Amino acid sequence: MTTSFSLVEIIFCAGAICGTIDFAAAMAFSASRGVPPQRALRAIASAAIGPGAFERSGAAALGLALHFVIAFSVAAVYVCASRWLPALNQYPVTSGILYGICVHLVMTFIVLPLSALKRPFSMTFFLGQLLIHAFCVGLPIALVTHYFYLHSSTP
Repeated sequence: MTTSFSLVEIIFCAGAICGTIDFAAAMAFSASRGVPPQRALRAIASAAIGPGAFERSGAAALGLALHFVIAFSVAAVYVCASRWLPALNQYPVTSGILYGICVHLVMTFIVLPLSALKRPFSMTFFLGQLLIHAFCVGLPIALVTHYFYLHSSTP
C-alpha cells in the first residue's frame, strides 16, 4: 500500500538523517585532527557571531542548532528540486553525491567567506569536508527523498 507524504515530512526526515550523519562524520573528522567536539561546534557558531563564540558558554549549543538549520535547509532545497527534476529521483546515488559536492562548494566559496568565520584555506580540511558533504549530506538526502518518492502515491 502506498501513501502520500507531505513535503514537510520528507524534508524533516531527510534533514534529521543528514544532520545526524553529517554531525557524526564532522565530529570524527575534527577528532582525527585533534579538535574536541565543543571547539568544533563553537567554530560553527563563530560563523554567525564571530570569534567571541570560543569564549561564550552557549556557543556550542548554538553551533549544533545552526548545524541542523543548515541540514534542514539543504534538505528542503533538494526535496523541492526533486519535484521538478525527475532525474534526482531516477539516479539518487549520482544526484546525491553531486548535490553534496555542490553544497560543499557553495558553503566553502560563498557562505563561509560572507560569514564572521575567518580561517585560512586548508586543502586537507577542504578535501575531508568534500567527502563528508558528498557521502554524509547529499547522498542521505537523495536516498531518503528517493525512498519517499518510491513509497508515495503522489510522486
